[in-house]
Amino acid sequence: MRKALILFFFLLLVQIVNAQSGDSQYAIIIKGGHIIDPKNKINELMDVAINKEGKIAAISKNIDPNSGARVLNAKGLYVTPGIIDMHTHNFAGTEPDKYLRNSYYANQPDGFTFRVGVTTVVDAGSAGWRNFEKFKDQTIDRSRTRVLSFLNIVGEGMAGGAIEQDNADMDAKLSADMALKHKEHIVGFKVAHYNKPDWVPIDRAIEAGTLAGNLPVIVDFGGGGLSLEELTMKKFRAGDIYTHTFGGGGKDREAITDPKTGKLRPFVFQASQRGVIWDVGHGAASFSFQHAIPAAKAGFFPDVISTDHHGGSMNSAMKDILNVMNKFLTLGMEVPAIINSVTWKPAQVIHREQLGNLSVGSEGDVTILRIRKGKFGVFDQIGQRLEGKQRFECEATIKGGRVFYDLNGLTSPLPKVVGGLPSL
Repeated sequence: MRKALILFFFLLLVQIVNAQSGDSQYAIIIKGGHIIDPKNKINELMDVAINKEGKIAAISKNIDPNSGARVLNAKGLYVTPGIIDMHTHNFAGTEPDKYLRNSYYANQPDGFTFRVGVTTVVDAGSAGWRNFEKFKDQTIDRSRTRVLSFLNIVGEGMAGGAIEQDNADMDAKLSADMALKHKEHIVGFKVAHYNKPDWVPIDRAIEAGTLAGNLPVIVDFGGGGLSLEELTMKKFRAGDIYTHTFGGGGKDREAITDPKTGKLRPFVFQASQRGVIWDVGHGAASFSFQHAIPAAKAGFFPDVISTDHHGGSMNSAMKDILNVMNKFLTLGMEVPAIINSVTWKPAQVIHREQLGNLSVGSEGDVTILRIRKGKFGVFDQIGQRLEGKQRFECEATIKGGRVFYDLNGLTSPLPKVVGGLPSL
């Protein structure tokens, strides 16, 4: 008899829970936030609902809060599509002295993404065709962050030194074949750290991109002393990407500013008109106010803001995606343009239009940001410092309808305590 009663009450409890969850039309409703959704040209107070399948289900002026299993009060906050960091290094492993390929120097993503609003990262060429599947097994398949990848044109990937100078290991056909085999994860090809005065890796990466269905190429211009104007005005196709836009200036890497005048070079705007994509790729030593300030004064801001996140950059002037966004906020870039540069624009560049927007049916990736007023500082690789009056902070991060980060418990209900909560 006792067992029968226990079973009865257990089944009754299950029915109650199922009924309660079934009553909710949406899994999460985000109420009263200032939505910035560049794709859909939304820049106003609205509500967003995510369904139980983890997709954006509704966006309107007033969604009934009783229709959501969880309700996040976003009053006074900005609600954006999940942030995409288009330049990171996540092929973490245990091989010593291998720079960013299966190494101690690369970072597993989950510890550094959700807390700053990032739901998607794009690894920038840490793996090549020889070891991409190891990267997929170790990182891509085991991360809660969505991990995509540019494939290095060097088969061994970004292992540093002589490995990245080996023309014999730059195989366009084998690289393209790997990209076609893993279309879900590989979004383009990467050239990096090449220091010879020839175009071999760039030509082969572009060939791989063409063979793989016109995928983009992202280039970290190395120390070969080649012309940035020739790269962007002649070699690049529309949609190809120049990273470390605000770095350079030494004898081996041409900068976007003229060292004689300090002004932005005219071909930069001309390359933009050709469809060239300018990416920040801040890194440990690839961003200088010496170039960023003249560019901002000329009205030139990046298409994509990204970090080049790895063990050497995350505790230096770069820190994280929000800190890089804060630099452009301080430089006068408008908030909607900054949000576009970390959401819809990178989604377009990597041909993942299901990301980076809040359209009904798109991925339920949402970032909740606060813009805090105050007195703040940002600095570059050589210690030049600017002071700003506002900065981005992350309040909550939702990926695929699941809350992965919630700084102040906005998605959690107050506890129900008999007699009320004790005073503090």
